[in-house]
Amino acid sequence: MTGQVRTVDGRVAGRRGQATRQKLLDCLSEMLSSSPYRDVKVIDVARKAGTSPATFYQYFPDVEGAVLEIAEEMAKEGAGLTELVAGRSWVGKSGWQTAEELVEGFLDFWRRNDAILRVVDLGAAEGDKRFYKIRMKILNSVTNSLTDSVKELQSKGKVDKDINPAAMAGSLVAMLAAVASHQKGFTTWGVKQAELRPNLALLVHLGITGKKPVK
Repeated sequence: MTGQVRTVDGRVAGRRGQATRQKLLDCLSEMLSSSPYRDVKVIDVARKAGTSPATFYQYFPDVEGAVLEIAEEMAKEGAGLTELVAGRSWVGKSGWQTAEELVEGFLDFWRRNDAILRVVDLGAAEGDKRFYKIRMKILNSVTNSLTDSVKELQSKGKVDKDINPAAMAGSLVAMLAAVASHQKGFTTWGVKQAELRPNLALLVHLGITGKKPVK
């Protein structure tokens, strides 16, 4: 989209410039999948993209700046996770389907974006507010919708009034994020993906409804 992408010094990037910028981001994403974040250098990204470090610095102040660009795009995709919960029913068989689809969608999103999410988690854990905001943007997309779901169930007398909707929703989403980032680790415990997901969905369903699911 010509006119919307600018260089570091404020100039509007043309079509070729935008293509070069995107190629640098794509190469960086690929490198993050196979190398530790701290080991990725500008010269390596530029070489992989078939260009020079000087060209890289036209579009990004440093590797971290480019990583933040990738993370922001991922967060926009992550905002769509709210569709897995918003307006969905948690009653009867529909409730079990909602829990299953939430777990499926959440874990799939995490797996697709595993490399950049690891960097986001690292930055957030180190207190970098930019990475923290991106992480919360993704988690909030589900937390806010789950909070509304609990409130709705409470209004209909289907969930105990003593339950704090935000606390329950936030706890479940934190659990989902922890499990999602540890997916490969479950195999060392002898747990297959096919076994992990329904058990996680059961916990989510119990947390939201307080009841055993109807399958």
